Amino acid sequence: MPTIIGHHDVKDKDNWLASSKREEFFGPLGVTNIRTFVDPQNATRVAVLMDVADMDALMGAMQSEEAAEAMAHDGVLPETLVILVEA
Repeated sequence: MPTIIGHHDVKDKDNWLASSKREEFFGPLGVTNIRTFVDPQNATRVAVLMDVADMDALMGAMQSEEAAEAMAHDGVLPETLVILVEA
């Protein structure tokens, strides 16, 4: 089960941190151990670290309208999203 990091910019750190959308979206995909991070030098730069059961399912889901809606709800700037996979 790979561990991944997704980092991106957000409009509002507090809204992003308080949101339950991460668990709602990623949970059904078998994603576990979701942890959030905030850049102390730039509060609009954030990251998630998580364990992914099925990378193909995750990457497919990230292209869905549901993913776009979840990101919009959380104030994620999708053009800034970078996903790193543990090597």
